[in-house]
Amino acid sequence: MSKKGRILSGMRPTGRLHIGHLSVLENWVGLQDSYRCFFFVADLHALTTAFDQTGNIRESIRQMLADWLAVGIDPEKSVIFLQSKIPHHAELHLLFSMITPLGWLERVPTYKDTVLQHRERGRDITTYGFLGYPLLQAADILAYRADAVPVGEDQLPHLELCREVARRFNHLYGTVFPEPRALLSRVPMLPGMDGRKMSKSYANVIELAATQKELQGAVNSMITDPARIRKTDPGHPEVCTVHKYHGIYRADKLSGLEEECRAGQIGCVACKKTLGGTLEELLAPIRARRESIISDKSYIDDVLAEGTRRAAEEARLTMERVWPKVFKG
Repeated sequence: MSKKGRILSGMRPTGRLHIGHLSVLENWVGLQDSYRCFFFVADLHALTTAFDQTGNIRESIRQMLADWLAVGIDPEKSVIFLQSKIPHHAELHLLFSMITPLGWLERVPTYKDTVLQHRERGRDITTYGFLGYPLLQAADILAYRADAVPVGEDQLPHLELCREVARRFNHLYGTVFPEPRALLSRVPMLPGMDGRKMSKSYANVIELAATQKELQGAVNSMITDPARIRKTDPGHPEVCTVHKYHGIYRADKLSGLEEECRAGQIGCVACKKTLGGTLEELLAPIRARRESIISDKSYIDDVLAEGTRRAAEEARLTMERVWPKVFKG
């Protein structure tokens, strides 16, 4: 089967992933047979906001990769690599910084919001590195001459900046880079147990590696209809966190559950038990594969070493095209 082109995507090493990441990983898995895929651990990007908190990065990388592999990212089909081990990312980032107008970076929608969020937590991230992280993203993508990048709608401005940088470089020096297109993916926004966005910073996540007991405990703590006191009270599923999960993971049964809830025919305890069973069925195979992967002391290191070797060769080929364009003659 011929491939449609190249895909590049990555994640910061945040340690064990939660079910909010599952739809992203499943999308990656689905792309492996159609595209030549490069998936990377963005450890340099972790430094843009946590430059003084690096002690756990190595273990976080290991835990995150265990989740990738358990969900189905296949090192035989995809190149899995570590960003910081490939100096060509930094080379290309430096070159792009020479040609990118400052205003392009300052208008990135997430820049001011993220600075403000960290300032409210008592952290100052107004560094050169953080301002320039969209250029590092562009270097990540273009180092592998990616044709497409799987993104959500909120990431489209970052990809458009990458396309602008590619156009500017090609105009100034000669064509090297494609202008990668967006592969828009529908990623359902899962609320955490408290109804807010699922985030480790809110301590409201369900990890992919959660045991059955931990999983059911998390579901039991989910906020339901606050106006419902007794099981027989009419429910309002539209305000219930559990109902949102049913809509994603039990869509075929949703209308029946909703009718029973509104009619007071099913209580919140039973509804949570049903959801717990659904999520356990989903996560049990992932958990079993993860336990096998993490128990092999060398497997993750071997996957990362081989993937990084393959990625470095591709990035080297790109830079062999880049430097003669920049320094002609």
